[in-house]
Formats: sequence, C-alpha cells, structure tokens
Amino acid sequence: MPTSRSTEARAEQGAPLAGVRVLDLTRLVPGPLCARHLADLGADVIKVEDTGAGDALPPALRDLINRNKRGICLDLKQPAGVEAFLALAHTADVLIEGFRPGVMARLGLGYETIAALNPRIVYCSLTGYGQTGPDRDRPGHDINYCAEAGVAEQCGNGLGPALGNIPVADLLGGAMTAALGILAALFDAQRSGRGRHVDIAMADGTLAHAVMPLATLARHGRTHAAGADTLTGALACYRNYRTRDGRWLAVGALERKFWDALCDALQRPDWKPLHRSGDREVEQRLHDELAATFATRDLAGWQAMLHDAGACVSPLRTLDEALANAQFRARGMVLDTEHPRWGRVTHVASPVRMSGFAFALQRHAPQPGEHTAQVLGEAGLDAPQIAALISSGAAA
Repeated sequence: MPTSRSTEARAEQGAPLAGVRVLDLTRLVPGPLCARHLADLGADVIKVEDTGAGDALPPALRDLINRNKRGICLDLKQPAGVEAFLALAHTADVLIEGFRPGVMARLGLGYETIAALNPRIVYCSLTGYGQTGPDRDRPGHDINYCAEAGVAEQCGNGLGPALGNIPVADLLGGAMTAALGILAALFDAQRSGRGRHVDIAMADGTLAHAVMPLATLARHGRTHAAGADTLTGALACYRNYRTRDGRWLAVGALERKFWDALCDALQRPDWKPLHRSGDREVEQRLHDELAATFATRDLAGWQAMLHDAGACVSPLRTLDEALANAQFRARGMVLDTEHPRWGRVTHVASPVRMSGFAFALQRHAPQPGEHTAQVLGEAGLDAPQIAALISSGAAA
C-alpha cells in the first residue's frame, strides 16, 4: 500500500492505538471521521453497515473518511444479526454509534446491555443534541448546530452570515470532540477496568469552542456582529485583500512586531502608529489604503516580496495549490495513491505526529461486507455459522 512517510518509526515503537478494537456503527461524516482518526493511529476499526443501503456517501468522500478500516454488514433488526454483533462487542474496546437517542436500546444494544457483557468497553453516542434535554430528538445538520450554538451568527462579514465548506459542527464539535472523549475514557478504562458511556452532542462541541465570541461577551456584555470583531474584519491588520489579478492575500498582523514588519516591507512607516487604533474611521481608512496598495500587484509578486518579511501574510491558496505546497509535502501530509476502483485518490495524512510512530495508509475504505467472514471468524463464529448468517440475510 503506498505511503509517503517512512515506516521506520512504526517499527521502532508501534502505533499508539495498536491492539485497540473499535466497532464503528456510524454513517455520513462526523462518526466515521472520528473512527478514522482512531484507525489512523493504529486502532483496528471495524465499520459495521446494514445489509441494505449502507453508508450512502459519494465514493470519493467515503474512501477518504473510511480508510484504514475493515468492513462488515449485519442486519441488526434480525436476532441473528444482533447476536453476531454482541459476539463482536464482547472483546471490543470502543463502540461508536450515531443513531437517534433510544434506537440502540430498542435494538437490544444499549449501553447497559453492552456494558454488562463487556464492562471495559467505551461506548460513544454521537448525536446532534445529545442523549438528554428537550432537543434530543430533533433532527439537524451542521448548519443547524452552528446556528443553535451562536456560531453561525459570528461567521461572515458586514453583509451577513456566510456558509463555509468546512462543517465546523460536524468536524470539530462532532468528530474531534468524540475522539477526545473516547481517548480519555479509554485511558481510564485501561487503569480501572471500567468503561464509560460517552455522550457527545455536536451542538455542545460547537458551543464549547466558541471561545472568541465568548470572550467578547464576557468583556462587553454582548457579542459583536460578524464583520465587527477582531477576527471578522474590524481591524485593517487582520483582513483579506484582493490582488491585481483577482486573487487574495491574508494579512494577519495582529501583533505590533508583525505590523511593523509589514509597514517596513510596504515602505509605509506612517502606518505604524495606526495599528489596532480602536477607531472605526481610522481602521476603515487604513483598510482602504491597504486595499489600494495590494491591488497594484499580482499575487505572485506579493508572495515573492512578503514571504520572508516576517509579517504574517499568506496567499489564499486553492485546495489543489495547498496539496502541492512544499511545506505540506515536506511534512508528509499529502499522499497520492491509486485506488483499485476509483483511480488516483489524494489522501491527507493524519495531522498527529509523534515520536516512534509514522502514519501509513494501510488500506483503502472497505467495500460493504468486504471483511464480514474474516471479522466474524475472529469473534469465534465458525464457517457454517457465518454461512448461515449470510444465507439468512442477517449478514452480508
């Protein structure tokens, strides 16, 4: 399997989650990405799909989110499918589910049932609004969780809220928060022998990370509208500016030393005293002058001039440009692979780097049921039992 990072460190110490088995019952993005983070760190993640539609993601997205996992199909509405799953749960370390509250219990697979079978298991329920509260049964998507948490109102500019292509609630409030909770509970289970039920709400995780507007609220008794706070456009020293060729530069000179460096590079020492003036009119005038200045050259010219100026100025790269960037390539973050079905697929490596371990793409995302016989065999079922499950439709 292709990889762009050396495997010497893996041989030296091993993957940090080697030997940890995870049952991933989730679909779409937040849960599967959480499980992928664990798989990338060496856990044996088994993606459990139903025998019907399964996880109906577009192929390219499915492959990115479910790499380094094995896949089985079970019909958990059939008693035989439930029994097969319980056999897997008996020795698993982690279970991740993303059904609405109460669904797992109705299937006979609630936390109490699983914990009675395997007291060490870490059982993570990942939902939009959590297992408790008046909104626990409400449906939602990333846009809804961000809206409810007061985060969407803070994303945008003076023209109003803006939508982004990086779903903050799904990825940060959901996947990363769930991984944090799972790893903390797993660490404790290794010491105590007792697992926990980890209840993660994407809305909670989004609210918990709204530290910038929370600080504004604490200081002023209210938040500023999008476009009017430190990071959303109130300061001329922290804005995006259009270049002559229609591209953009990100200026992040929040600290005085970076601002002074930018003023020196632009040969405008008269701007130095205006840094973070606190005067709206001054900031607007300074913004307009900066905008006029940056409009005089193409992006490449500004990159050549400002890259080493120490001023915190960067080009707004397209994603394909970022994947080709020398910094990410040097860090081994970009993996160009050949998928057996989809052809060329570019993966981004795990961002977690540590001594004694190097990320590797061990396997592409499994096809539905690709490892059913293998995984059930490891759980103690013999060949006739597995064949019976498949013939009855309880497994595939």
